[in-house]
Amino acid sequence: MEGPVYPGKLKEAGLEYRTPGPEARERINRIIMDELVNAQFTPRSLAYFQEVIRALGDQGCDAVVLGCTEIPLLVAPEASSLPTLDSTRLLAKAAVMKAVGSVC
Repeated sequence: MEGPVYPGKLKEAGLEYRTPGPEARERINRIIMDELVNAQFTPRSLAYFQEVIRALGDQGCDAVVLGCTEIPLLVAPEASSLPTLDSTRLLAKAAVMKAVGSVC
């Protein structure tokens, strides 16, 4: 969330973005590292992600980027109040399109 990749690419595309606040980012990172990478998917953690997503929607966000490979394992599209952009699937799709030279 704090790296340069997403901000740069979103800016190039003319898209505004928001990131969760520092406390939320810390808790999200803790959930990812302590739970999700160990295949622990708890209702409490899902509820927290849903709370953060709702807050982003309240700030005017139209969609949410699930920018870590583990997050979509917990937050399914139907569990989100905003449309989700699964970075893993999007990057895989882009790689296939580049490899075959066509649009999927």
